[in-house]
Amino acid sequence: MATQSLYRRFRPRKFSELYGQEHIVRALRNAVINGREGQAYLFSGPRGTGKTTTARILAKVLNCENPLEGEPCCECDSCKAVELGTSYDVLELDAASNNGVQEIRDIIEAAALTSPGRHRVFILDEVHMLTRAAEAALLKTLEEPPAQVVFVLATTDPQKVSETIRSRVQHLQFHLLPIDQLEKYVRFVIEKAELDVDDEGIAHVLRQGGGSARDTLSALELVAAGGGEPEDAQHTEEIVKAIVDRNHGEALAAVARAMQQGRDAHTYAEDIVRLMRNCFLSIMSPELVQLPQARIAELNGYARELGVQRIVRIMEVLGSTMVEMRHAPDSRLLLEVAVVQLAAPSFDDSTENLLARISQLEEAVKQLKEQGIAAALPPAPLNPATGRAKIGGRAAVGSSAVESAAVASASPAETLASSQVSASEPTHAAPKDPTAPTAAPAEVTKDVDEARDDSGAVEVPAVAAATGDPAQMWPQVTDAMKGLPKAIFKPAIVESFDGKKLTIKLPANTPVKRAQDQSVAVVDAVKKVCGVTCTVVFTQADPTSGIERPSAPVEEKKPKTIDKIVEDDPYAEVDMKETTAVHDAIDPVLAALQDSFPDGVVIDDTSAQ
Repeated sequence: MATQSLYRRFRPRKFSELYGQEHIVRALRNAVINGREGQAYLFSGPRGTGKTTTARILAKVLNCENPLEGEPCCECDSCKAVELGTSYDVLELDAASNNGVQEIRDIIEAAALTSPGRHRVFILDEVHMLTRAAEAALLKTLEEPPAQVVFVLATTDPQKVSETIRSRVQHLQFHLLPIDQLEKYVRFVIEKAELDVDDEGIAHVLRQGGGSARDTLSALELVAAGGGEPEDAQHTEEIVKAIVDRNHGEALAAVARAMQQGRDAHTYAEDIVRLMRNCFLSIMSPELVQLPQARIAELNGYARELGVQRIVRIMEVLGSTMVEMRHAPDSRLLLEVAVVQLAAPSFDDSTENLLARISQLEEAVKQLKEQGIAAALPPAPLNPATGRAKIGGRAAVGSSAVESAAVASASPAETLASSQVSASEPTHAAPKDPTAPTAAPAEVTKDVDEARDDSGAVEVPAVAAATGDPAQMWPQVTDAMKGLPKAIFKPAIVESFDGKKLTIKLPANTPVKRAQDQSVAVVDAVKKVCGVTCTVVFTQADPTSGIERPSAPVEEKKPKTIDKIVEDDPYAEVDMKETTAVHDAIDPVLAALQDSFPDGVVIDDTSAQ
C-alpha cells in the first residue's frame, strides 16, 4: 500500500489548524457562531493555500452535531463522513473536468432534494474552467438557492469568473503563507512525522515552497526521501553567480548541467526569473520577500552587485525568451543565447542593453562623486594683470596647499638652498627621466627673480597648449568657428597636412570660391585650437565618385563589308573595285515608289539619252 502524502496526512481538520489565513478563519467562524453563513462563497488564491480544505471544514461545521465556538467537533458521524468523502450532505465537483451544462443541471436538480444534515454544501473546484453556458445555467440557482443549500466556489484565477457570479457571492481571498508561519508549520510536520531534516534542508524546502503549504510539504517529502540533503538540481545559484561575474562560459556550463539533470529549459528560466524578482524586492521592498532573513541578505548581495537596471533587464530578456520557447523546436538554444547575452553584455547591442549599460555608468559616476573623487582637475587660475598662471593656484587643500604657499613666499636663495639640501639627503623616490630637461640653479634663481612682482608673489608664464594635428582635431577646429564658416567647413574633411599646408576636401555641392572667401576663418581656428599657423588649399570631391559605370563589351573587330559600310553611312566612299555587277537588281528607291503607287508604270527612258 502506497504511503499517504504529507499534505494529505497533515491536512487541517479545524479552522484553528489553518496557518496564515487568520482573516478567512475569523470571517467564517463569526458567520457560523452568529448563524449568518452566506448562501455562496468564492474562495480564490494561489495553489496550495487551503481553499478546498477550508471549504471542507466549513461543510463539516455547518452539519456538525456538536459545534463548539464555530469549530467542528470532528468526532460525530457527520464530521467523519465528510472527512471520508461519503457524506450525502457534501457534493464536491471538479469543474475543470465537469464544465458542461449537463453537469450544472445535475447540481441544480440535486440542490432541490433534501439531505440528512442541516445544510447541503456544493463545492465546485476550479470554477473558472466552466463554460459560458454552464455559468449561465448556474447563475439563477446561485442567486436564489434553496434555504438549506450553500455553494462554495474555489478558483486560482478569479478574473476569469464572470462578474455576474462574483456579484452574487462573498469573495474571500487566500494569501501565500508568511515565511515565519510556514517554517513553524514545516517544523511541526517534521516533528510529527519523525523526519530527519536539518536546517539547511528546511531552508531549501521553504525556498521551493514559495509560500504555498502544499508545495512546501511536497518539497519536504522529496528532501526527506533523499536523506535530508537538498537536491542539487533545484539550485539556480550557479547561473546567477555566473551572470554577476559576467562569465558567459560558466553560465553555459550551468545550463548544460541543469539540462543533464533533467531540468526543463522553460522551468529553469522561470526559476531564474523568480530568483531575480526576489533580488529586486530585496532592494526595493524587503518585507515582500517570502524567504528567511539569511536568504534575503544573500539575495541582497547579488542585487547590489547587479544593480536595479540589470536585474530588470534580466527579467525582461528571460520573460521574452520564455514566450518564444512555446513555439521553438529547441528551447534550450534560446535559453543559452539569452544567458550569454546577460552574462556578457558586450555581445548584446540592443537598445535596451545599451541603456542599461549607460545607467550603470551613471550610477558609477554618482558613487565617485559621493566619495569626493572629481572627474577632472580645474584649470589653473590666472593673474588678470599679467595673464600668467599663479604658482600653487591648483594645489590640493591641506598640507600640499601650505607647502605651496611656503614655496611661493620664500626667497630665491631659500628656495635654492632647500633644493640643495633635499638633493643631498638619501631618498627612495623613483629615478628621474634622463631625457627630461633640467635647469641650472642659477637659471632657476634668475627665472624666479624675474617672475617676482612688487608684492613679492611669484608668477610663471602659463604653459602653452601643445600643438596638435588639424587632421586629428578637425571636429574641434570646426566647433571653434561660427556662422557661415562653420556651416561650410563642418561637412568637409582634411585630406592632408604637412606642417605648413592644410589641404581640405569640400563636398561636391560646396562652391570652392565661397570656401576660399572664408579661408581666413579656417586659419584662425587652426591657430586657436592646434597652435599652428598654416596655409589652406581646397579641393572638391568628385560628385560621380563611387558610381560604377558599365563598361561596353569588347567586340572583336572584323573588316566591314561594303554593304555594312553603306548601311552605317550612305555617303561613305566606296571602292568600286570591290563591287560586283548585279543584273536585274532592284533599286530600293524604285521599290519604295512602287509600294506607294501600286498602279503606276515604270518607264525606262535611258534610250532617249
